[in-house]
Amino acid sequence: MSPDEVARLMDRPPLLAPAQDWRAAYVSARKVMDPLLLLATAAITLTVVRRLPDSVGPGHSTTYVGVSALVIASWLLIQSVVGVYERKLVVEGFEEYHRVVRAVIATVATVAVAAAASASSLSRLYLLLFFGIGATLLLGSRKLARRRLARIRHASAGGFNRVLVIGGARSARMLERAFRIHDREGYRVVGVWWPDPKAHYGPEFDILGSPVASYDRSHTLAQAVTGCRADAVIVTDTELLGNEGLKALGWALEGTGIDLLVSPNVVDVAGPRIHVRPVANLPLIHLDEPQYEGASRVGKALLDRVLAILGLLLASPVMLAIAVAIKLDDRGPVFYRSQRVGVGGQVFGMLKFRTMVVDAERIKAELTSDSDDASPLFKMREDPRITRVGRFLRRYSLDELPQLVNVLLGTMSVVGPRPPLPQEVETWEGGVERRLLVKQGMTGLWQVSGRSDLDWEDAVRLDLDYVENWSITRDLQIIWRTVRAVLSSDGAY
Repeated sequence: MSPDEVARLMDRPPLLAPAQDWRAAYVSARKVMDPLLLLATAAITLTVVRRLPDSVGPGHSTTYVGVSALVIASWLLIQSVVGVYERKLVVEGFEEYHRVVRAVIATVATVAVAAAASASSLSRLYLLLFFGIGATLLLGSRKLARRRLARIRHASAGGFNRVLVIGGARSARMLERAFRIHDREGYRVVGVWWPDPKAHYGPEFDILGSPVASYDRSHTLAQAVTGCRADAVIVTDTELLGNEGLKALGWALEGTGIDLLVSPNVVDVAGPRIHVRPVANLPLIHLDEPQYEGASRVGKALLDRVLAILGLLLASPVMLAIAVAIKLDDRGPVFYRSQRVGVGGQVFGMLKFRTMVVDAERIKAELTSDSDDASPLFKMREDPRITRVGRFLRRYSLDELPQLVNVLLGTMSVVGPRPPLPQEVETWEGGVERRLLVKQGMTGLWQVSGRSDLDWEDAVRLDLDYVENWSITRDLQIIWRTVRAVLSSDGAY
């Protein structure tokens, strides 16, 4: 872009209207609720401690009221300093919780230092209860607020960051696909601005079946932002703007309340592997290698064995009851051994409770044309081969409990890509075989992101995302999300 083009296109958008910025409303509510919760914490703590033996005596109650006021003021100040009330944290839920915990630790340290410096003999029980109750209320209130936000988003009633994409068609579709899979992040593409003079689109552009506003070089930045009421701008193709254009964009959005993000077009690489490092005064992105080997793999294997043993011990009564129910239903075999392809392309027998009629494979040939999916996978929402007991087992994923034996034997992992069929692997192309670099799992990103409702492309993308970025921490997060997904039974059939 020439300087004249930059000056013409990068005119300053108006300030974000308060009614439009739902993030500011969320932060304002937190700023009101947090002091009230901490006041309630002080009242509860004093009431509890005064009723216990060897507690704060009546004569010291006034002193502890003053101490509580100072602790609350310090706590709220520290939360502001560590950035608990930043608007961007409304989108980054985990980071908000992390900063609340940081503020708790910093406040505890501050109070401890102040007490030591003043030679004060504060009741340890009082402080323990105060910080324990306070932290629980602050984190719990945010959890409830985010659940309410999730319900609003699920009903499509708002609560999304409305994104204007500056870039090409492929990048815009890639972003929206990722946003839909990771719905909890709260982003939606509502418009695309095309700085490329070769791009010719009408007033609307189709993204995954939904029309969004489309703007070409005849529109300025202000017209594009206000036209689609965007509260975030994501640049996906920086070369189209050029260095001067990108800097001018940053200055144009400064102070408007509209977020500016730059996508490096690094697809399916998670945050822990991405580091921005200044080299020759340039912000270069460094990507760590995927951690397929070494101590992480040993730790994962140990975690798998521990979880498999605990799972088998805890689930054995349930598994016995399921086996009896299957046997009584149609007198057929209890287990079904399915041939799957594991790590390194090795075929293994995956155990499951039988959920279909005995001659299911023969009937499948007659139902191929009725598949609900055009991918190599055969899917039917109302599959007539599923038994009465099998339908219940599939709804809550109980048919997969025998796979704990596979995990114990080392042929599978608790978390990993979905175990593919041999005939499915034969159709793979374009790097999909990287799914076999790690052990296949009982659960994975596909399980917590839609299960059977996912189309083939999304399922593959999630599996490759896991392979590229797996870690023990991520495994634990997926296990927790799996419990929630199974209990809700969404996408299970």
